[in-house]
Amino acid sequence: MSQFSAEAEAELQSLLRQLLKSIKDRISGAPSIECAEEILLHLEETDKNFHNYEFVKYLRQYVESSLGAVIEEETESCARGEGYAVGSVQDTLVHAVTRKTRESGEYKQMMQTLKNTMMVVVESLINKFEEDQLRKEEMHRESQHQQSNSHYTDNCSDSDSSFNQSYAFIKQEQLQVLAEKLDPSRPKEVRWEALQALCCAPPSDVLSCESWSGLRRNLSAALADPDPDLSDKVLRFFAKTFSCSPLNVTREIYTSLAKSLESDFLYHNLSLPTGSAGIDVNRQDITRLLKQMRLMNDFQKEVTTFWIRHPEKYMEEIIESTFSLLSINPEHGLETQGSEKALKPMHLIALLDIKATWFKKWMHGYYSRTVVFRLLERKYKSLIVAALQQCIHYYDSCDPVRDEMAEVIHSMEHQHIGTAQRTLYTTKELEYMYFVHSLCVLGRLLMYTNGRKLFPVTVWKRKDPVSLTDLVVILISIMYQHPKPPHSDSSHADTLSPTTLVMELLRTLGDRTECAVECLYQTPVIETLLAPIITLLKGKQAKLNSPETTLIHIADTLARIATTERGLSLFLDERNLVSGEGEGISAAHVIVQFTQRLLAKELPLLRNAETSYGVSGAFIFVCRQMYNTCEGLQVLRPYGLHECIAAAWKKTSSLSERIPTPVPGAIPGTSSQELQNVVVWEETLLDNLLNFAATPKGLLLLQQTGAINECVTYMFSRFTKKLQVSRCEKFGYGVMVTQVAATAPGVVALHSSGFVQALVVEIWSVLECGREDVRVVHPMSTPMDPIDRSCLKLFLSLVNLLSSPHAVWELLGQQPLPNKAEYNLREMPTSITDLIDRLIAVNSDVKIHSLFNYEQSHTFGLRLLSVMCCNLDSLLLLESQYNISDMLLQCQKDNITDPSSGEGDFIIDGLSVERNHILVRMSVIGGPSERRLPLRVLQKGTDPYPWPMFSSYPLPKYYILNLPKTTRGKQDCEISAFLSSTKNTERDGSWMDTCRRQYCKVMTTKSNIVSGNVLADLLEKAVSYLSALPSERFFPPADYIASGSGIKTGSLSSVDQLGIRASLRYGRHLNLLRDNSEQDLCLLMKHCQELLSQQRAKLTSELYTLQGAYPGHDWFVSTVFLIMAGDMERALRLLLHLSTLLTSAFLWPARLHGSVHLPMEIAQSSIHPVYSCTAHYVEMLLKTEVPLVFSAFRMSGFTPSQMCVQWLGQCFWNYLDWSEICHYVSTCVVMGPDYQVYMCVAVLKHLQQDILQHTQTQDLQVFLKEEPIQGFRVSNYLEYMEGLERSYRTMVLTDMNNISQRVR
Repeated sequence: MSQFSAEAEAELQSLLRQLLKSIKDRISGAPSIECAEEILLHLEETDKNFHNYEFVKYLRQYVESSLGAVIEEETESCARGEGYAVGSVQDTLVHAVTRKTRESGEYKQMMQTLKNTMMVVVESLINKFEEDQLRKEEMHRESQHQQSNSHYTDNCSDSDSSFNQSYAFIKQEQLQVLAEKLDPSRPKEVRWEALQALCCAPPSDVLSCESWSGLRRNLSAALADPDPDLSDKVLRFFAKTFSCSPLNVTREIYTSLAKSLESDFLYHNLSLPTGSAGIDVNRQDITRLLKQMRLMNDFQKEVTTFWIRHPEKYMEEIIESTFSLLSINPEHGLETQGSEKALKPMHLIALLDIKATWFKKWMHGYYSRTVVFRLLERKYKSLIVAALQQCIHYYDSCDPVRDEMAEVIHSMEHQHIGTAQRTLYTTKELEYMYFVHSLCVLGRLLMYTNGRKLFPVTVWKRKDPVSLTDLVVILISIMYQHPKPPHSDSSHADTLSPTTLVMELLRTLGDRTECAVECLYQTPVIETLLAPIITLLKGKQAKLNSPETTLIHIADTLARIATTERGLSLFLDERNLVSGEGEGISAAHVIVQFTQRLLAKELPLLRNAETSYGVSGAFIFVCRQMYNTCEGLQVLRPYGLHECIAAAWKKTSSLSERIPTPVPGAIPGTSSQELQNVVVWEETLLDNLLNFAATPKGLLLLQQTGAINECVTYMFSRFTKKLQVSRCEKFGYGVMVTQVAATAPGVVALHSSGFVQALVVEIWSVLECGREDVRVVHPMSTPMDPIDRSCLKLFLSLVNLLSSPHAVWELLGQQPLPNKAEYNLREMPTSITDLIDRLIAVNSDVKIHSLFNYEQSHTFGLRLLSVMCCNLDSLLLLESQYNISDMLLQCQKDNITDPSSGEGDFIIDGLSVERNHILVRMSVIGGPSERRLPLRVLQKGTDPYPWPMFSSYPLPKYYILNLPKTTRGKQDCEISAFLSSTKNTERDGSWMDTCRRQYCKVMTTKSNIVSGNVLADLLEKAVSYLSALPSERFFPPADYIASGSGIKTGSLSSVDQLGIRASLRYGRHLNLLRDNSEQDLCLLMKHCQELLSQQRAKLTSELYTLQGAYPGHDWFVSTVFLIMAGDMERALRLLLHLSTLLTSAFLWPARLHGSVHLPMEIAQSSIHPVYSCTAHYVEMLLKTEVPLVFSAFRMSGFTPSQMCVQWLGQCFWNYLDWSEICHYVSTCVVMGPDYQVYMCVAVLKHLQQDILQHTQTQDLQVFLKEEPIQGFRVSNYLEYMEGLERSYRTMVLTDMNNISQRVR
């Protein structure tokens, strides 16, 4: 094919046109001609349909017909081996044939023919394109002429899309002509034609032309022209520019639009008519302004998405032009006449964007927010003044026109958009829109530090500047005056009502700490919030138009304030409110008094049941934010709020049972709705009662109400649904469950609610069953940690549950292990006993074979056992009932290389290492420097496990550290000289003060002296002196004679026997006891048990802990026995004297077990003062003194009280060295019982870094229970404890002295 025929050229032209149409979008989107050429050159690479185009197929056929013979000839020539090895390189043949072909004459002739033909085809296409364009222009002129003759009925809108309009390039000369045609002196038709042509031109060309300044003036004149056709055409051009131009172009258009509007408002003096007449948006001048404002507002809301990509000056121009427009104040003449008000730009923008969405978007990003603040501060503070003035004006005028404003709000919220659009807005409606817009703007300013710095603001008719506090007070007052909704539809949310808007603002401020501190946590604000409450408490009528709704909103705000530390402190400590009796009281007292009156239905205003439920629940929730903290409960406790709530719950519970079942013929929905309200109210009361359990003292109060079982059942129902505790709580029920599980009645309630069973079943499901939704083709990964991450949370929940010995006693006391001969693989454990049987006491092949994941599940059980054994009372119970140590030793004996002969080496695996660790932990008692515990990990090197294993006692000596022999002789020191220099008859009232000074001096200089005989003498003489003083004697002296054969022949429980053996081992290890001390310690234990049994109350309880004597071992008696070096008579004498002192109630846990010295209801609860008093104040002081540690406990779901009860219950055995245990006892005896609280706080402060670290690793509970307290010395923290005494002794010691009184 050497030449193209005419038909071929026509066909080629048609195919080329088709190709260009197919890739039109790609080419038209290219920013330049060069880019378009690149797109065409690489079309084959980027277009998957390239080879399907008919034009490409035609060219391929033409090439084949022209060069087919040449290619075949060259291929045969190369294949014959004429200089080419075909198989050497894969593409050698292809390259050779291609090169030969391109060098051939046929190829050159083909390319020349194709080039000439394509030039003709392209030129023909261009000619046809130009003809088409001329024809379109002629048709366009004809259509324009027709439109001109029909009065320019263009019906354009600023919102019409500009993307479907095509335009061609325009020359500078043409733009100059258009600018001249747009001159205001030209006829309207000429200007309209010029605008029509301008709309077809690219906006970038228009703005870059030399005559833009003149064109801009003429466009502004056309925009202000009363003829809507001209102004609408300009708006169309502006809208087109906004939609398809970059910011450097659109900012020019926007500023032009803003300046045009500014001129309109300045020179036309538009006014708002008074009375019922308003603004008709169909009025020509109003319509024109609204269209322009609407276009501006749309751009304001969209520009934030892209202006950060451009220079800041562009953004600043847009913001400044906006503020300049909005800040203009038309001539004051209209306002001074009193009949009419001026129409401001703010009225129209509020009509279009009532909630100031544009301003919220501008304030969202830091990039634009800084510019807004800078301009407001330097040039446009009048905007803030105007917004503030509008809020003040609304507040001043809302009372006399309350009913009218209700209708205004309703009409605003029920606007219908569509065919029946509103066209008339009254002056009151516009003023209200302006108020809402101003409120939203001010609310957004208050959220940011720089926005709050703009206050105080001086406003018209106000003598003093308006501060932040003044503004918040005004807004709250507006909320009080909110008109009652005129319509009965309660489901309708009045989103534009003042109350809703103010509450949104108050919630926003309350959720931001800095905002809340500056705006809400101020005395005038609290006084304003509580003013209606104080008025109602005084028996007067509060000035509230809708009391129920307003009181609920007040309570919501108060609750948010009370949630934070700063707000709670403000409520509890600031006594600047005037009570009904005229004396200054704190906000907390006002709130709790009002809540009590609500619950007692003593307020006539709120005696309606449904109304009373809502308001009462809201204010109980405020109180709850206070009483679920230790410091808040301290203030609210005298009011007995727990009793009020419990009484209301009991009444409601009985009421819900009496509501009759609906019967046919009755009024539908009445009884069911009543029942629903009562049930919701009952749950609300239970929920609020439950939150008393957040603190140790609160849990005692909850138990005293008799509703603990119902509250825990309710908690379990929410816990299983994973519901949040409340809208103000950041954490779930974990802390509360741990707090409840620390007491005997609490753990019994957890068990009866189903919580324990659900936890056990879930643990078993995770360990043995796996997730049901996991397919077999995706097996679970092999756990790399001893406790896999999938069950770590459940493991910690179980540790929290069993942390207290009370929980272990109640759940395991006298409960044998099943030890079945056969276990069904589908059988699931449902109790703690079953779990121990299946996961810990795995002592038979049957149990091993019943586990799908034997190693993982058994390791889980052994880790749980290790944590449980850290509590010595739990250890003794497990050992006495289940012989855990014998079982572990037997498993170790079976885990050797030759079990049949009983000889061989121990097999070192994960389970044997765990068992070895537990056996050492169970067998050796000692502090951090008194025993050595084997690690649970293997080491690198030739000996991966250097710790000796054993399968029988005695324990390898490797684990028992050698201690220096203790000297019991007299030591020369100041305190020893002081004790020996005074006799009992010579001790006056100041002796104890001198003793304390000497003790502190010695402890801070030579603390090691306070040991041995010096310590024994100090305790003996101090206790003897204090017990002789009537003022110090808290309990009556015991009429006990330490003699009688019955004592010697009495028997001790198995728990006591095991405890005595452990104590003797520890004493001998410390070189404090002789080998024959066992009989003396047994006799001392019997004497103490007899002494305490004589003071035990006659109780009837189902609790295991109250079925007889103290269920655990008396570790304090063992401690005293060791301090006295095994001198039984001396130890008994000290204990008898100590039993009359308040100190014994806290140092000696068994002292008050079921004692007659406690109120009957407290003795019946089995909640010891060590928990309800000591642990309570530890948490209170910790929150103030060591807040990071307190927060760490909250985050971990564990409680400081749990750990402190364990430390104190076993006198810090296994946690401190013996010398520090002695110093703990002597410090509490000499310095006072409140030092027990300070000691725990000091220990937790000492452990702060470790606690924070293990909170991050999510093993805080395990760390605190398993690890000794490294490096703690009482002497190092004695000065710190003295500081705590100065700050808190009055409060702590007062409560300790009240343990014999009924708790309130």
